[in-house]
Amino acid sequence: MAVQYCQKLSLVHATNLPNYFGDIAVSKIALLLSPGFADWECACIAGKGGPFYGLAVDFFATNPGKLASQGGLECHVGQGMDELQQWDSDVLVGVGGMIWEQDAAPDIRHVLANSMSNGKVVAGICGGTLAMARAGLLNDIEHTSNSAEFLKGAEGYSGQGSYRDSGRAIVCEQVITSPGTAPVSFTAKVFRLAGLQSSIVDDFRTMMAAEH
Repeated sequence: MAVQYCQKLSLVHATNLPNYFGDIAVSKIALLLSPGFADWECACIAGKGGPFYGLAVDFFATNPGKLASQGGLECHVGQGMDELQQWDSDVLVGVGGMIWEQDAAPDIRHVLANSMSNGKVVAGICGGTLAMARAGLLNDIEHTSNSAEFLKGAEGYSGQGSYRDSGRAIVCEQVITSPGTAPVSFTAKVFRLAGLQSSIVDDFRTMMAAEH
């Protein structure tokens, strides 16, 4: 049974959509990483969004400095939460990782809430949905995650009745949520709400599905 979407959000820069290598209306996508971030969950956004689709994609970290991904990739992210808020992205993406399930999970509730209140798109995949749940962003809208049980114990979360069991990312208003097993549909939703034309997003989906 197909997941039913709630009210659609007007696209960012909907009157001035970017195109391949376009030089107008470049939307800004912020990828928020944490220690042990899940490599595959943001790879397509970063690898395709900027180089191929002309989006402005940048990286930020809950603890700026040297990070290691879940797969062991070491990188340096010099921009932290202050720089994230100053950059004023159109889409804020909370990338998952096992740290979000631990007591040491970063507290980014105010950052997520500020983005929502300022009319920005907020997206979370896998553990990133836990951060959104703790911020109260999922209490009154349709959403998904790894499972209903995954979100159940999150402090500040009361959205069990709006949870939807979905193998793909879903959109409700200005919020995108996804299980960690659906990075392609998650990327497609991020691209679409960032303002990419639907034909470009459809081409992306077709390309990624070709090997299956």
